[in-house]
Amino acid sequence: MTAKAPGRRIAREQATITAMLRIWCRDQHGRRSGLCADCAGLLDYAHQRLEICPFGEAKPACNHCQVHCYSALMRERVRAVMRYAGPRMLLRHPVLSLWHLIDKRREAPALASVARRRGVPSDR
Repeated sequence: MTAKAPGRRIAREQATITAMLRIWCRDQHGRRSGLCADCAGLLDYAHQRLEICPFGEAKPACNHCQVHCYSALMRERVRAVMRYAGPRMLLRHPVLSLWHLIDKRREAPALASVARRRGVPSDR
């Protein structure tokens, strides 16, 4: 079975977290190319979580979401990466930064409405 390609919004989120982790790993772990094993694992985890986001293309920014897909430990690790890399993204990846700021203003849809659109029966 082949995996479905992510939509534009999810692909952009994946590109953003990839860029942030590259900045983090280069500056914090001294990597000049690629990611260290620890950062590569975090990136794989983040990509997997984005692919199964219950909101799909309608997803809000993760910090505004009512459903937390990340474990507490991984969420804290990603927060540290974003706190460090976020301001640096403005110079290195201005287009991704702009899209991320726009997406942060996006209102989180109600989970029940997302479930109805996806054909999942609700509790009611």
